[in-house]
Amino acid sequence: MPASKIVDEHEVIRWFEEGRTYQWMVEEYQRKYGIDTKPSMWGNFRRRRGLEARISRDAELVPWDINAEHRWKYPVSMLRLEARLRGGFTISDEEQGRLDSWKQMMSEEDAVVHYDPDTEEGFHYVRRQEGDNDLIHQPEQSAKRGRARKENE
Repeated sequence: MPASKIVDEHEVIRWFEEGRTYQWMVEEYQRKYGIDTKPSMWGNFRRRRGLEARISRDAELVPWDINAEHRWKYPVSMLRLEARLRGGFTISDEEQGRLDSWKQMMSEEDAVVHYDPDTEEGFHYVRRQEGDNDLIHQPEQSAKRGRARKENE
């Protein structure tokens, strides 16, 4: 087994507890120790040490299979932040500010997020319709994630 690149495990565990991102850890290790790492290394470390997952999956807020080119669009990023909060995770003050502003805009416009994988943008804001009880336009059952359907069966 190759030698670990981790210089101080206690430091890394503290970073996880502080909610540092994998990208922040990559940059900090390069700056502090001159060691090149990848985000996947930090995810593997987290799993091996049994540390709490860094994400919260919420099939009610993000029920779609999202195309790779749409994964980091602003609407789905905001939905993921909301999912983190609902899952009991913390978010930064900056993230909270962006989320609050986004939700206010959604409320003022009476809008919800709609996903259409066949468009360039993918995510769109549409006027709330009957059955849209949360932040998203409810997709037809056929458009929902396979995983979400299996979980509900």
